[in-house]
Amino acid sequence: MIYENLREAVFLRRPNRFIALAELDGKETVCHVKNTGRCRELLVPGAEVFLQRAANPARKTAWDLIAVRKGERLINMDAAAPNAVFGEWLRAGGAGFVPERIRPECVHGDSRFDFYFEAGERRFFAEVKGVTLEEDGVVRFPDAPTERGVKHLRGLAAAVEEGYEAWAVFVVQMRGVRHFEPNRATHPAFADALAEASEAGVRLLALDCEVTPESLSIQQEVPILLV
Repeated sequence: MIYENLREAVFLRRPNRFIALAELDGKETVCHVKNTGRCRELLVPGAEVFLQRAANPARKTAWDLIAVRKGERLINMDAAAPNAVFGEWLRAGGAGFVPERIRPECVHGDSRFDFYFEAGERRFFAEVKGVTLEEDGVVRFPDAPTERGVKHLRGLAAAVEEGYEAWAVFVVQMRGVRHFEPNRATHPAFADALAEASEAGVRLLALDCEVTPESLSIQQEVPILLV
């Protein structure tokens, strides 16, 4: 995934979950935050951030906040990026095969999953979550309670019962982490649902990413610890 028209800036503050203020070329600039999560440990005053100029010149906010530097680690914050890079990874054979058919945003039962794909006689559903919360090399999801996430996990388990293969995919939007685990302290029900989904046959997959200001690409699997 490639970004163009990027500029380095300094984060100032986040008045609400949709916008942030950053210092760009010595001026306070309003930018759209492409992630509605809390991200409190990332968006701290003085943090180095990377902004992308919006394609629509008439848009109220001329810039999008794409990435932030936390210590030595650059973290992509674009909430749309995990689906995009997972689709690229699938099409490139990252799963060990190249699906003959890939369909995004597929409704099954009472759930809308991010992907449906087929390989020979095998039929898959996949739900993709982006992970930006990191502490001491451990990454966790979610950073806020997500009943929608619990519903997706239960829907994936139901799909397995119907004969599909189902994946819960966590795209870690950074490199150099130790392992992934559910954020039980923030949402115990999600941690329980993840363990139940695994027991039901849902494949749990965490994938880290190479992050530059201009790009994001999936690299390798990250160990998963269910807690």
